[in-house]
Amino acid sequence: MKKLTTALVLFAMCFVSCKKEIKTETITEKDSDTVKTEQAEAEPVLDSAAQMKAWQAYATPGNPHKMMADEVGTWNCDMTFWSEPNGKSEKAASIAVVRMILGGRYQEADYKGTMMGQPFEGKSTLAYNNASQEYTTTFIDNMGTGMMVAMGKYDEKTKSMELKGEMVNPLNGKKTPYREVYTIVDPTTRKMEMFDTKNGTEYKSMEIIMKKK
Repeated sequence: MKKLTTALVLFAMCFVSCKKEIKTETITEKDSDTVKTEQAEAEPVLDSAAQMKAWQAYATPGNPHKMMADEVGTWNCDMTFWSEPNGKSEKAASIAVVRMILGGRYQEADYKGTMMGQPFEGKSTLAYNNASQEYTTTFIDNMGTGMMVAMGKYDEKTKSMELKGEMVNPLNGKKTPYREVYTIVDPTTRKMEMFDTKNGTEYKSMEIIMKKK
């Protein structure tokens, strides 16, 4: 693992070094033929040891990744949906298989079940970015052609993370905001709530209670 991390760091350093270049901006004044060239402000230069240390910290899994790894296994998912505020709920069920990938740096989950009488398959990923100190989640499924992407932070007090993103409404093609709250209820129980926006009002559109087998 240590050798792999070092190799990744060296590769990243080489890639960034190759991409660096001095940018200039040319401005032509209306009242004269004067051409002014300005050099863009240069980034602070770090020595190779400092760069190695920074990249290694970025690439090394930490406590948030251990928390993600605690969820590895198979989960039964009890799903409830609402198509509109205060509307009638619909139920569905699925099974999620959770694993860690790429040396324990990311979490990946595969969902299979039945929804609206049709076979349902979905895939999610979860990442914790050491540099920005925030989580990013993605989700795709066989009931659409888009990808949902949301970002947010974990609150140790509430044992939950709030993630915000945008999704495209297939009925009108417009982007609308959505919010996801993921709560660690206990070691074998998770709750995921999704809040959509309709006519400018946020409402709870989905709740999933996950129980680890």
